[in-house]
Amino acid sequence: MPKNYDKVLKEVLKMIRPSKEQSERLKNLSKKVLDITNKEAKKVNAEAIIAGSLTRDTWLPDKNEFDIFIIFPKTLPVEKLEEWGLKLGKAIIKKLKGKWKIEYAQHPYVRGMVGNTQIDIVPCYKMEPGEKIKSAVDRTPFHVEYLDNHLSKELSDDVRLLKQFCNANKVYGADAKTEGFSGYVCELLVIKYGKFIDVLKNVTKWKPGDVIDIENYYTEKDHQKLRKQLKGQVLILIDPTDKMRNAAAAVSAESFFKLKKVTSEFLTKPSKELFFEKKFEPITEHELILTQIRRRTELLLVTFKPPKVVPDILWPQLRRFAERLEGILKEYEFDVLRKDVYTNEKDLALVLLEMQVSKLPSVDKRIGPIVFDLDDSERFIKKYKGHSVAGPFIEKNFWCVEVKRKFVTAREKLLDSLNEKEDILKEKGIPNYIAEQIAKKFDIISESDKIMKLVKKDNDFGVFMRKYFEKESLV
Repeated sequence: MPKNYDKVLKEVLKMIRPSKEQSERLKNLSKKVLDITNKEAKKVNAEAIIAGSLTRDTWLPDKNEFDIFIIFPKTLPVEKLEEWGLKLGKAIIKKLKGKWKIEYAQHPYVRGMVGNTQIDIVPCYKMEPGEKIKSAVDRTPFHVEYLDNHLSKELSDDVRLLKQFCNANKVYGADAKTEGFSGYVCELLVIKYGKFIDVLKNVTKWKPGDVIDIENYYTEKDHQKLRKQLKGQVLILIDPTDKMRNAAAAVSAESFFKLKKVTSEFLTKPSKELFFEKKFEPITEHELILTQIRRRTELLLVTFKPPKVVPDILWPQLRRFAERLEGILKEYEFDVLRKDVYTNEKDLALVLLEMQVSKLPSVDKRIGPIVFDLDDSERFIKKYKGHSVAGPFIEKNFWCVEVKRKFVTAREKLLDSLNEKEDILKEKGIPNYIAEQIAKKFDIISESDKIMKLVKKDNDFGVFMRKYFEKESLV
């Protein structure tokens, strides 16, 4: 390894490796929680394991957390799994004198805070290798076992470096908001390629649709078939514990190319700055106005209060809502240049539509049938006679009319489409939870002063606006 890489990585590790005191405290707490959980779990014929990066020493110091999985017999009904899982989780956190709340994934689970440590207590089923799982969390024990057996202690810092590198560049996490590389994927990449630098060197060679198969379940001839089966998935990393699953299915094309870009930057010019998140200031009103004058576009922000659902439901629904709004506008010849979505997951959610065409003439020309088509011509004339601005008249043997356009601005069209009851909104293709909120209340804003009021209330929204206009190049 060249000295410049080595020097930078040593400096970064000093900053991201947990202290001995922090490690000991978290390990002692996890052992205590595991002991308590197993005692409680035995009463209902279940057992517990620690899941996550703690046992492999690949965790980052700001991730003061770990997961406990309670494994129930697969014969237990789902209702009982959920009931007993929550009951045990609450009892365990109470014994630790912590605070708990119920979170939701495929099953509800208990999230506890004990001091400054977050502990998730998750119920799952005990399944056999190769057996069809009942829910996504059921494969976690297989992941734990595989990583414990294949990820050597010598590579724990390399995983830590990769996680930090991805985290700093906003591509760490398989959640619906990030659409990036999970901790499990990072660990698998280190198992596959080895040292951190070797991972980066291989990442630069990736092409969309590449197949990574650590256990060689498939031959090269199978790869094309896999790409067809998993069409649209930019990276195919075969899960070593389940050859039918793509462990990197969550990775978006944007995250894929972002990682390739920053990887190339680091290999060309090693810098510890690439391991730490860049700080952005919120956009100012002066910058917002100047940017809009320069771009000569109109911003339309559809704002509303976010529904009380988990982020992994909220973000996909927001994106589908944005797609639907673009489609509604396009039907009426209003063209969207670019769009994005934002939510603080508390009191503000919005779709940003930057309009390429936001205003149209008051009149619209309709071209009808050729004059030789007597039946269609008669119907066309009957429909528009006395109901047009001009015509019916003829152009190049075709009947034409000019009519008054119903919607002159994109804002008018959005207001008309969204001012409906919940069931009508759903019929129009607005996602369910979003439709519920829009039916209650929404607003459409485009004025700079109103946008800046939101920026002043929500610093992260101001940063979102800056990043929107300062769109990062991925090459």
